[in-house]
Amino acid sequence: MTAAETRVYKLGEFHPFSAGSRRFLYLVPAGAIFELDAAAQSLIDRLASREASHDQLVAELTAPGFAATDAHELIAELYQSRVIVAGDPTVGAVYDRAVIDRTYSCDDAPTDFPLQTLVLNLTNQCNLSCQYCYEFGSDKVATPNGKPKFMDFETAKTSVDFLLDQSAGRRSVHITFFGGETLMNFPLLKQVVTYARDRAAGQGRSIDFSMTTNATLLTPATIEFLSENRIGVTVSMDGPADLHDKLRVFANGRGSYDVIEPRVRALIQNHRTRPITARVTLTSGVTDVIRIFRHLKNDLGFHEVGFAPVTTSPNRLYAINDRGMDQVLEQFHVLADEYLEYALRGEMHGFSNVSDTLSELCQGVNKSHPCGAALGLVGVGPSGDIAPCHRFVDSDSHALGHISTGIDREKQRDFLRRGHINSKYDCHTCWARPLCAGGCHHEAYVRYGDTGHPNLHYCDWIRDWTDTCLRIYGAISVHNPEFLRVFGERKALS
Repeated sequence: MTAAETRVYKLGEFHPFSAGSRRFLYLVPAGAIFELDAAAQSLIDRLASREASHDQLVAELTAPGFAATDAHELIAELYQSRVIVAGDPTVGAVYDRAVIDRTYSCDDAPTDFPLQTLVLNLTNQCNLSCQYCYEFGSDKVATPNGKPKFMDFETAKTSVDFLLDQSAGRRSVHITFFGGETLMNFPLLKQVVTYARDRAAGQGRSIDFSMTTNATLLTPATIEFLSENRIGVTVSMDGPADLHDKLRVFANGRGSYDVIEPRVRALIQNHRTRPITARVTLTSGVTDVIRIFRHLKNDLGFHEVGFAPVTTSPNRLYAINDRGMDQVLEQFHVLADEYLEYALRGEMHGFSNVSDTLSELCQGVNKSHPCGAALGLVGVGPSGDIAPCHRFVDSDSHALGHISTGIDREKQRDFLRRGHINSKYDCHTCWARPLCAGGCHHEAYVRYGDTGHPNLHYCDWIRDWTDTCLRIYGAISVHNPEFLRVFGERKALS
């Protein structure tokens, strides 16, 4: 008798879902999607009630006429993919720890992981006074006093050299320009593009650029430069005037919508080399997701529109309460249904909250950390201080080093260790952890005072949304798989 034949099987860790009249499993340890045929579903249904030996499963599969050889192969396949796991019946079903540990654990993140992206905060100044701003609002972590307000060219050059030096082995790297308001230091942005492109070309490598802006300072000349240099642009905009102007205001309290609306239209019309996206911050009173989406996508013409709830302590007046978040999710579902309808016709919809999750599902993402902060990405402030990401720039307590001396590896290791999924015990039983990994470090710090704390206030919300996107993925894979192929190719190039 072989070892396989003595095994006692139970179900592994997965999330079942149905889509397009088919049944699927999301395999948590692998972050993979597995479509079930009738025999596999029968076996899983059998193990859902109690454990079974190899011989018992074979007998039950062959009873309705399934070939014995095929039954053995199916069991082996499900075992290898960890849909089912096995124990030794002689020791009371103590499961194969060596196999499980290899499958379920995430290795510690290497601190010498090559950089992919550098976020350059060209300035910490802004011409707006948005009440919810994570840099200057009530929940700010930045400590900019005594530091330069604008990055100079020497600091920027050193930052570019640092990126190229610390990204060994990568043929292509990326710089994101950020602020404050990025365009308040537009002359430096132009210098950096020229310098970085020349330096990368000299090494036989490529570099691309993106930026985030509030759009108040866009001019025809600026738009022409951005288009000619293929710089991707994300505009921070919160919808039509009555919603946008609630919190995105100038220092005198005047709304900014009337200033940016014509500039946004000019940007979308004249920037022809990269799609233009909008990023919406949802706050109390600014949760009409569908109306915001229709205005930004259909009226103004953004290529994609993405939404994120405000990062804030729960006691702020602009924080969204539980009922508000439920209403947001309901509207997300409406747009998700539309997204699926578009995808089945082979068309892009523009709701980036679906697109971003689908992209991760297509790649089989299985995260050890919520994002690339302090790993493949770091932020650099005007002073040259290095932060885990742009949200921690200018924060003394979160600085990882300085661009002139490099990253303090011990501080980096501590940040990554605390942010690792293995350190977040509340996440260990959550099936959505391969895509979430506990949530944003900055959100965790603002809410809980610890960058490594899981964002427990979003858990049910994230699970619901992840399930929704899995069902969309499954339905597309059944009815229009070509869409996923083209979608994956586009995302790889973006």
